[in-house]
Amino acid sequence: MVSTDTKITLPFVVVAVLAWYVSLGSIATWVSWLILVGVGVVVPVLITELRSRTSGR
Repeated sequence: MVSTDTKITLPFVVVAVLAWYVSLGSIATWVSWLILVGVGVVVPVLITELRSRTSGR
């Protein structure tokens, strides 16, 4: 069974990789990496942390 955290994280990772790939030729490389890490890692972690605090886990 897939955990709820994985169900939250996986779509963000997919969107982050797509956004990163699209942005590679159009903006600075560091901004592309910022998009990848921000959308693929930071946002899902924040969402799962907020969910765990409100649910009392």
